[in-house]
Amino acid sequence: MSATRHEPRARARGRLAALLAPPLLWLVLAYLGSLAVLLLSAFWTTDPFTSDVVHTWTTDNFRDILTTPVYRTVALRTLGIAVAVTLLDALLALPMAFFMARVAAGRLRRALLVAVLTPLWAGYLVKAYAWRVMLGEHGIVNAVLAPLGLHGPGYGTAAVVLVLAYLWLPYMILPVHAALERLPAHQLEASADLGAGTLRTLRSVVAPAVRPALLAGSVFTFSLSLGDYLTVQIVGGRTQLLGNVIASQVTLDLPLAAALSAVPVALVVCYLAAVRRAGALDSL
Repeated sequence: MSATRHEPRARARGRLAALLAPPLLWLVLAYLGSLAVLLLSAFWTTDPFTSDVVHTWTTDNFRDILTTPVYRTVALRTLGIAVAVTLLDALLALPMAFFMARVAAGRLRRALLVAVLTPLWAGYLVKAYAWRVMLGEHGIVNAVLAPLGLHGPGYGTAAVVLVLAYLWLPYMILPVHAALERLPAHQLEASADLGAGTLRTLRSVVAPAVRPALLAGSVFTFSLSLGDYLTVQIVGGRTQLLGNVIASQVTLDLPLAAALSAVPVALVVCYLAAVRRAGALDSL
C-alpha cells in the first residue's frame, strides 16, 4: 500500500530530473567546462618555432603578465574604464530611475520605460557604429559643441567610456527602478512628517533601499565593460584593453591569451565576492 502511494511522487521526481538534466548538462559542459579548459590551457606553452600549443605545465604566462609593463598597464586601464563606466551609469541611472518610479505617472512612465528598453532591441554593432559616426570629426557631437567653443572627445579612451556607459545604462536603470517602485510611499511620507529635508530623505530612506539594486546593476556594467573589445575597436582609436590584447594573441599564443582571459575573470569573481555581502546578488 505504501509503495503504491509513493509511485506518483517517484514518477514526478523522475520527470523533474529528466526536465532539468539537459539544461544542467549544457551549463556544466558549455559554460563551466569551457571555463575550466580556458584556465587549464593558461598553464600550457607554445613551440617558439611553430607556435603550436605544447601541453607542458608552466606558470610562465602568468609571470609574463605580472612582469611585463604593457600587460599591467592594459589591465589597469581596463579596470579603470570599467569603474568609470559603472560610476557614470550609476550617476545617470539614479535620477532617471527615481523620476520614472516616483514622479512620472501613467503614459509618461510607460513611455520612459519603453525608451529605456528600446536600445536593448537594437544590435550591438549598430549602436556602436552610430556612436562612431556621431563622435567623428564632422559628427553631430562636434556640431553641437562647436558654437560653445568646445570639441568632442573624438576617438579614444573618453569615447570608449561614453559608448560603454550608453550601452550598459539600461542594465543599471532597470534594477534601480524596480527597487524604487518597491519602496513604500509611507516611508517617504514619514520622513517628511518628521521634518527631514530632501537630502536627508534621500540619504536615510532612499539610498539604503536602492543600494543592493545599484550594486546589482553594477555587476552587469562592470563585468560587461571588462570583457568588451568591439567598442574599443570601433571608437577607441589607439586605446588597447584586455579584450583587444586577448583577441590579438589568440592566433599567436593561445596559452598567453588564456592567461590574459583569467585576469577579467578574477576581477569579476573578486567584485562578486565584494558585493555579495551587501545583498546585491539577491537583487539580480
